Amino acid sequence: NVFIQGAGHMRIRAELVSNPSQFIERDFRVNTSQTIGIQQTSSIVKEFNLSQNYPNPFNPNTKINFSLPKGDYVSLRVYDMLGREVKVLVSGILTAGEYQADFDAKGLSSGMYYYSLRAGEYVDVKKMVLVK
Repeated sequence: NVFIQGAGHMRIRAELVSNPSQFIERDFRVNTSQTIGIQQTSSIVKEFNLSQNYPNPFNPNTKINFSLPKGDYVSLRVYDMLGREVKVLVSGILTAGEYQADFDAKGLSSGMYYYSLRAGEYVDVKKMVLVK
């Protein structure tokens, strides 16, 4: 699995408009390590690629494979037939490599859906069929 790790610190200071010497300060700290639901399967890739999901048709789970020849901001999203976004599978910076994302369509109606991969200037769209 791919992990997003990070730590952060933010301080907020609110001053009284009529008397800036009176204020309240609050510190916020975060330290996370969170799985984002994709798995890197290889790190050597020569070109961008978005594969057809498998299995297709599916019920209710399917896998979507994609390849990135270089690290970039990546967006993998699922849309219904009307173009409404129904699920964000990936949204963030990934390193070069081959990846596999799991899509769980539990709660969605049977029908055709589209998934779109955007990475830098690369964009590709494929369709898949959910059969319940």
